[in-house]
Amino acid sequence: MNQQDRARAFDELHRQGSPVVLYNIWDAGTAKAVADAGAKALATGSWSVAAAHGFGDGEKLPLEALLAAVKEITAVTDLPLSVDFEGAYAVEPKHAAENVARLIDAGAIGINFEDQVVGGDGLHSTEAQAARIRAIRDMADGRGIPFFINARTDLFLREGDDSKHAGLVDAAIERGRAYAAAGASGFFVPWVIDPALIEKICAASSLPVNVMMRPGAPDIKTLAGLGVRRVSYGPGPYRVMIEKLKEAAAAVFAAAG
Repeated sequence: MNQQDRARAFDELHRQGSPVVLYNIWDAGTAKAVADAGAKALATGSWSVAAAHGFGDGEKLPLEALLAAVKEITAVTDLPLSVDFEGAYAVEPKHAAENVARLIDAGAIGINFEDQVVGGDGLHSTEAQAARIRAIRDMADGRGIPFFINARTDLFLREGDDSKHAGLVDAAIERGRAYAAAGASGFFVPWVIDPALIEKICAASSLPVNVMMRPGAPDIKTLAGLGVRRVSYGPGPYRVMIEKLKEAAAAVFAAAG
């Protein structure tokens, strides 16, 4: 498949009742491993890619290093690849679109695009974030790529306290509608795990809703029944692998005396 075909195939995986499952990767090796395990598509996690390079999350990984990682991944697999692009390493819509264009050149067919102010406080206004999404959509359409913009709201993640999530749902739905109107392809609500809140968001969204797995989250079948059409794992796979590596290394060193 060419890049356009991969983008279309990725979009079609977001099915009602059968969500696309993305077990997040961070390099070419993990891309091949997850592909061999049966994945239908691949997605990076920004935290994981940064950590694998010795950096913290929050666009601390140099953009050139991220682009190089994306090129390495797309060189070893034909599966559609979505990249967690945080805030696109830019604030102004034009610059965000220019950076996403470089991701397209590297082979990506989609992004996660968050509305928090990376390295700052709070979230971009709904209007400002919509303008950023619109610029990315216009750029991608101009290149003939049905690019998947997974618009992420950080309302719930930044709050952290699950007990306060119910009070954020209406604001999240409003953002989701504005992002859809601006050209987003999906709506990502990381950190929400309450089934009733997830169902309410899905019912109100014209876009496929993405939920991130974390302790306490419903299982995939339950999420599918609530209307979720995309399930991702964020930094979880990296953390699991690193802990297993530490345990294996510790056992070797302990045996060696």
